[in-house]
Amino acid sequence: MGDPRPARVGIQIPPQHATWAQIRRTAATLEEMGVDVLLNWDHFFPLSGDRGGLHFECWTMLGAWAESTEAVEIGALVTCNSYRNPSLLADMARTVDHMSGGRLILGLGSGWKQLDYDEYGYDFGTAGGRLDALARDLPVIRDRWTRLNPAPTRDIPILIGGGGEKKTLRIVAEHADIWHGFGDRAEIEHKHRVLDEWCARRGRNPLEIERSAGVAFVPGRNPDQSGDYASNAQQLHDIGTRLFTASVAAADPDLARVRDLLQWRDEVNAARVSRPSHTA
Repeated sequence: MGDPRPARVGIQIPPQHATWAQIRRTAATLEEMGVDVLLNWDHFFPLSGDRGGLHFECWTMLGAWAESTEAVEIGALVTCNSYRNPSLLADMARTVDHMSGGRLILGLGSGWKQLDYDEYGYDFGTAGGRLDALARDLPVIRDRWTRLNPAPTRDIPILIGGGGEKKTLRIVAEHADIWHGFGDRAEIEHKHRVLDEWCARRGRNPLEIERSAGVAFVPGRNPDQSGDYASNAQQLHDIGTRLFTASVAAADPDLARVRDLLQWRDEVNAARVSRPSHTA
């Protein structure tokens, strides 16, 4: 059985090389266009271009988005688990959940950018150790939510990003509501199979986990990866992906491909609704 969820579009606005006014304006424009989820990232320096360029902090921005938007879901792709005490992060997420009227997705990852760790005084450690910390802290976050007053407005969805097959996808099977990865159809399809296997080992229905992926494939890796968001999204939709993400630079947003992606989403969802049911 395929995933019955509708297709959704998430657009990441990197908090780099742009003023706050540009970021706020781009977020408002994307919400008006009908994007389902607005995303930023949790780093302290730009990931491309001038390392010393303009850059803003993740969770402060999410709080501002909670107030400046009305309907779109918001979240980080993804929050670095290493940067905040898990109980504090749970409280921050609960607060933004209330500020947004129940629109927060808690995106989490184990962390990877050593510059952030070194400059801000965090222990970088090892990739395995950071993943172990993520697995340790997720139950702490959920437990803290049960003890906060007021409680979150809803069961805040947890998105986990990353494709490691031995640890990350096991953690996804145990804790996540959404899994996010990057790659072409073959790569994502393989990760889906591995995640399904982990779900079977943990006694979890794989359909409980929404599958998410980026639609801007890495140029030059395969000849069929054209960078056409809608075409790439269709390939991923065919294998069970339901949340499709792309990135828009706030200083000079190219919205044409976003419009195409949204049109594709609407057509796919309309076809899903109108498709006749068959009974045996």
